[in-house]
Amino acid sequence: MPLLRRARVSDHAALVECVHRWGDGPGAPAEPRDVSLLLPRVFLQSFSGTSLVVEDATGVRAFLVGLHSADHDDRAHIHFVGVDPALRGRGLARGLYAAFFARAAEAGRREVRAATWHRNTGSIAFHQALGFSLDTSESELDGLPVHRDYDGPGHHRVCFRKAIAG
Repeated sequence: MPLLRRARVSDHAALVECVHRWGDGPGAPAEPRDVSLLLPRVFLQSFSGTSLVVEDATGVRAFLVGLHSADHDDRAHIHFVGVDPALRGRGLARGLYAAFFARAAEAGRREVRAATWHRNTGSIAFHQALGFSLDTSESELDGLPVHRDYDGPGHHRVCFRKAIAG
């Protein structure tokens, strides 16, 4: 039975290794990326208390790296989520999001934001199924509002927001 727990700084190497091994799943873009740049240790050094890990006897099976905004007292962000491909479609990501929403609401947060690659159709559909709305943007690609160069030149993102109950 998998266990949901708060992330620890010592999880960093395991999470990076999982992402390398798991890949980005169906619908993910073939955009070249270095996971160490997407998931630096500082996220767990500063936000382990708002990040979550699902593990069992075999190790990490899923995780969510999230944070509460320092500049917006009512906002939280989901930065990175990974699920073992062997367990996708079984509700682990939904469970991680639900736990994150509950903890964020307990901390007084009323909105959660997230972003994904503009070609990651699986992630876009997942966020919309969870009730996230698409942020408007000045640009559109493939019928979606896209924030061009959001994470640097050529790194376009679809951004989401969701109100959470408090």
